[in-house]
Amino acid sequence: MHGGEPLLAGPSRLRHIARELRGALDGVAELDLRIHTNGVLLSERFCEIFEAEHIKVGISLDGDRVSNDRHRLYSNGRSSYDQVIRAVTLLRDHHPDLYAGLLCTIDIRNDPIAVYEGLTALDPPRIDFLLPHATWDQPPLRPTGGDTGRDAPYADWLIAVHDRWVADGRPVAIRMFDSIVLTGRGRPSQTESLGLSPTDLVVIETDGSYEQADSLKTAFDGAPATGLDVFRNSLDEAALHPGIAARHGGTEPLAPQCRTCPLVVSCGGGLYAHRYKTGSGFVNPSVYCRDLFTLIPHVQRASGPATHALPTSALDSVARASAGPSEIAALAAPQRSRTVRLLATARRAIGDESSWALLSRLEHDHPGAVRDVLGHPYVRAWATGRLGAGRGSERSHLASIAAAAAIRAGRPSTVTVPVTEGMVDLPTLGRMHVGQAGSARVEITGETFRIHAAGQWYERDGEHWDAVRSFDLGGVRLAFDDVDPYRDCYDRPALDRLSASEAGGWEKVVSLAWEFLREEHPKDALAVQAGLRVMTPLAGEGGHGSSTRQAYGAAGVSASADPVTLAAVLVRESRKAQLGAVLDMYDLLGGDAGLENRLCDAYGALATAHLLGPYEAGPLLDRARATLRDLAGHPLPQLGRHFLDEMTAAATAECER
Repeated sequence: MHGGEPLLAGPSRLRHIARELRGALDGVAELDLRIHTNGVLLSERFCEIFEAEHIKVGISLDGDRVSNDRHRLYSNGRSSYDQVIRAVTLLRDHHPDLYAGLLCTIDIRNDPIAVYEGLTALDPPRIDFLLPHATWDQPPLRPTGGDTGRDAPYADWLIAVHDRWVADGRPVAIRMFDSIVLTGRGRPSQTESLGLSPTDLVVIETDGSYEQADSLKTAFDGAPATGLDVFRNSLDEAALHPGIAARHGGTEPLAPQCRTCPLVVSCGGGLYAHRYKTGSGFVNPSVYCRDLFTLIPHVQRASGPATHALPTSALDSVARASAGPSEIAALAAPQRSRTVRLLATARRAIGDESSWALLSRLEHDHPGAVRDVLGHPYVRAWATGRLGAGRGSERSHLASIAAAAAIRAGRPSTVTVPVTEGMVDLPTLGRMHVGQAGSARVEITGETFRIHAAGQWYERDGEHWDAVRSFDLGGVRLAFDDVDPYRDCYDRPALDRLSASEAGGWEKVVSLAWEFLREEHPKDALAVQAGLRVMTPLAGEGGHGSSTRQAYGAAGVSASADPVTLAAVLVRESRKAQLGAVLDMYDLLGGDAGLENRLCDAYGALATAHLLGPYEAGPLLDRARATLRDLAGHPLPQLGRHFLDEMTAAATAECER
């Protein structure tokens, strides 16, 4: 729902529209409702309705106050900036699931860095930069006088933003830059303004008429019109309109010079509306051709080669839930890189240069120790949480990470670390009870360490120390972490420290589950061994399992006395973690996060059906195949369709086994 300003319709009418649309499409299509607003009227009442009706909200904001006030003023000249910030804060702090991102229209008179900082300070999940609508008849503002053949001020402006974004560790998705990188690697664009992907878009106006993209209004009066409407024509008929058909992808509709351009795969001729010129219509390069020609290579060079990519055979193995140790190892490398990027972003947010410097020195001298600590799933969970906005102790957790790495390396050093709820937490190692203190000092001397807090020394292996336990599974060690402060990231609460006898009971059942896998399903045992590093006990019983992309390599599990049930949980959650790692690398679902849970459920069924008897496996696989058929009906990238095809083939083969 777009505008104008859609919130002018009021809460009740928007709720009615959402319900009417959902009712009409029930059983026909899955509805993804979004609304884009300037935010001035956004209120808690609107948000309550958007929560109930599952409507995502995007906000238009052109950057910092000065930049936003250039165009977004009330008719009396008063600024709207404070109202927009109030709206964004309402979404971010109280309704984060609704917060779809920020849209910024570029004005090259604004300071690009001030705009970037103004947007990123609001922690959006995504930023979209738009080139201002213009045509060859009405060219965009260019300080040098409008000669598009000489200069590229829009590229210069965007390059300044891009380079700062890269220097910051790419802390937020920026649709334009991400699309340039994706298309350069043969993958679909995330925006209609770049790339050669089909644009399957039709606008339904309030009078029921079908129109083409709203951006065409900048070309000439009546440009979006189709002459069709919902009362007399179907969507199939609208899709055959020449203007819509011209945007079905490929190079055929482009100008001759675009078809032979080396950047056509990424540029795609630019936004359709920006190509217009009287006499030749839309068969022209974009009016921003020079800017795109300058910007695209810069962004692609800065992205470097695709440092992490899966061979097709490995991707297919993951899709079939049959990946072995070598394929799983290929998934681990990009996960490590992702964690390092997240930590770099956190370091900049909290300004802890000394801890980062220690980690850098350790990485040079003792890379294995750093790899062990940074590879711990709950280090990633902390970094993903963007805890630069958290409490002081949370913000300082990077020091605890550095101290743990120094201890593992045996590097003599002294590190000041935070005390959180009376604990000094050392990831991968354990926690020390030190009572109430703001901070503590970890002194590392070769192979041991001690901690000084509130005037008292605490020794490793003393009564105040809770070590991370590990289970010996016949030569394979699995960490059993019930102490890390960031382990509570699952769909059930994590249990606090277990007693020695309770932990012993867990170890017995886990050992039996492991023995069952190793003897009856050795390939699954190898996959679990390769991918599962940490187990955390969860509240409840029944062998419930949970995994999260925030903590790759870990699984949360509730208690079960049945080793076979627990074995199935370990297989399912380790396989689902592999799917999550692929989703971190590739867009399989066209950016539709709402489909991810359904894909994960089907994947979990595929991963464990062979462990069950036919009476249990059959219905499970039938439901999984039904889900896959439904997912295939959504507009997905080619790679996503291939992945679903492989999953479906594997499920069918298992049914016939």
